[in-house]
Amino acid sequence: MSERIGSTVIENVRPELDAGRWPVKRVEGDTLTVKADVFKEGHDVLVAVVRWRQSAPKEQATQWTETPMVARGNDLWEAGFPLARNGRYEFTVEAWPDLFATWVSEIKRKVDVGRDVRSELLEGAAMLRAHAERAQKAGSPEDARRLTEAAALFDKGMTPNAIAAAMDPGLAQVASKYPDRSIATRYDRVVEVFVDREKARSGSWYEFFPRSALRDGRTHATFRDAEKWLPYVQSMGFDIIYLPPIHPIGRTARKGKNNSLTAGPEDVGSPWAIGGPEGGHKAVNPRLGTMEDFRTFLIASNALGIEIALDLAFQCSPDHPYVKEHPEWFLHRPDGTIKTAENPPKRYEDIVNFDWMGPGRATLWPELKSVVMHWVDQGVRIFRVDNPHTKPLQFWAWLIREVHTVRPDIVFLSEAFTRPKVMKALAKAGFQQSYTYFTWRNFKQEMEEYLTELTTPPVSEFMRGNLWPNTPDILPEFLQRSGPGGFRLRAAMAATLSSVWGMYCGYELCEGTPIKPGKEEYLDSEKYELKAWDLDRPGNIRGYISRLNAIRREHRAFQLYDNLSFHRADNDQVMFYLKRTPDGSGQVLVAVSFDPFNPQESVLHVPLAELGIQPDETFQVHELMKDTRSLWQGPTAHVRLTPEQPAAIWAVYRFRRSEQAFDYYE
Repeated sequence: MSERIGSTVIENVRPELDAGRWPVKRVEGDTLTVKADVFKEGHDVLVAVVRWRQSAPKEQATQWTETPMVARGNDLWEAGFPLARNGRYEFTVEAWPDLFATWVSEIKRKVDVGRDVRSELLEGAAMLRAHAERAQKAGSPEDARRLTEAAALFDKGMTPNAIAAAMDPGLAQVASKYPDRSIATRYDRVVEVFVDREKARSGSWYEFFPRSALRDGRTHATFRDAEKWLPYVQSMGFDIIYLPPIHPIGRTARKGKNNSLTAGPEDVGSPWAIGGPEGGHKAVNPRLGTMEDFRTFLIASNALGIEIALDLAFQCSPDHPYVKEHPEWFLHRPDGTIKTAENPPKRYEDIVNFDWMGPGRATLWPELKSVVMHWVDQGVRIFRVDNPHTKPLQFWAWLIREVHTVRPDIVFLSEAFTRPKVMKALAKAGFQQSYTYFTWRNFKQEMEEYLTELTTPPVSEFMRGNLWPNTPDILPEFLQRSGPGGFRLRAAMAATLSSVWGMYCGYELCEGTPIKPGKEEYLDSEKYELKAWDLDRPGNIRGYISRLNAIRREHRAFQLYDNLSFHRADNDQVMFYLKRTPDGSGQVLVAVSFDPFNPQESVLHVPLAELGIQPDETFQVHELMKDTRSLWQGPTAHVRLTPEQPAAIWAVYRFRRSEQAFDYYE
């Protein structure tokens, strides 16, 4: 015990998930703000730094960069560092006492009351010589010389020059560059950060079945036909198209129309029953075309600024080649029959599941990884994962990390409508986006509480909610009875509450007929048949959706996720909220009605303090849905919403007088 050790305490480091088990999430271009509680016994002056770097294999590991932390009071320290590139970063916190700065603080107080400090000056001289030695080793002879000269002054006793040198802040600043790090304390964990590309945080999704692209309900379309649908999707402002599985569909137990257990010879089956004689997860359904046709479709989409998200459904038709080639990959009953899939209360007689944790996993898992990489090689960069909550969490954590090691730009959306803790665990395991319960939140209080939970820490550190008002599986009861007004208001909420939202084809047509009362399934569900879509159907809301997506593109605040705050509206049928950029350069207020049938009016309590506006200040608001401008002043405003215009969206501009600017509000 001959060496001095540090006694600084570092705790409550954040952001951090589950004691460092999972990485926190950010997006390239963000600044990660790190906070920690740092303290020590006594009154020593402390120094704390964040040590950070981009992760790499050991043989390629980069040097740590250190960013000084700032004391914010009550032992809270804070610093930020830039996340410039897509990939993994890591950080930790280190702190130590600044012995010379502490000495300066103490001797100043003693000198001020006339104490004899000759002994203290000798202590200071010893400290400075130790600092000088470290400066010399660091290749800074000029600093070493200055420190040594000051030490010599201290040796001469309480001379005016010695006292002046001791009080010189420049001397303490030089000394602080060469601390004694042998007494530093380092946080006992290295925290990982996964930095996504922008599309993991922001995007407008549109789902359609390419096999219905001819829209006559009779003729199976191809990727070439589906290319003709791309300008339509682009015209509504969507930048991600999600395709259900595009693979061969099995014949055994093929589902007929409306999920019938009996299929006729012309029934196309469910795309989620993957695999047949034509191939499995790495093949394209021949009725859609060839792999080259798919690549051409991808290129055409990208040329319009649209990315393709592919469904990743790790399940098989009984006809899948895997079933014959690898029986060890599947669960079998004692009588030797293979188990079909269930997600109670739903049953999928046309699907069999893998035995995820059985003895075959050593070859099964790498094969499924190769499926992902196969489609990545074709140009797919986004995957919507079907029912991930029915597969082991360990598999997803392994798979996503394996993929991100070589392709950190790949985005995974979790389609898991399940228990909240399971949904959150999947997000922690690596899924960058998740479906949510937004679909079933129909009242103001529950919506505000739920979205606040999703968009604030700790949940926002690892989970991004992708809001869908409908899916091919889910036609919520609200849309079945609300008419076009309901479709408008739910789209407005989804598009403005989150930075990522999506809808399934037919939403813009206000398609709302269930298979029967009390059920959330569509009548004549497209999961089991070709659809005859009349995209120009009277009463469609394409223009409304196009305007929402245009506003999202034009205003940065809507492209950020964790910047939502709710504010008071006196009417319980009206929700009022703010989205703003961190620097306040973009601020947008939204009021939206929950009533699809009647006009609703409300007094809105404007969050002037959050907007940076004084109580007596006049400011301009630009209502973006109607393109009207007005001046507001004071803490309240009034809004009237209708089923035709259930949302008002105001960009907020403060008064800025300039000789160069004729519009004084910006």
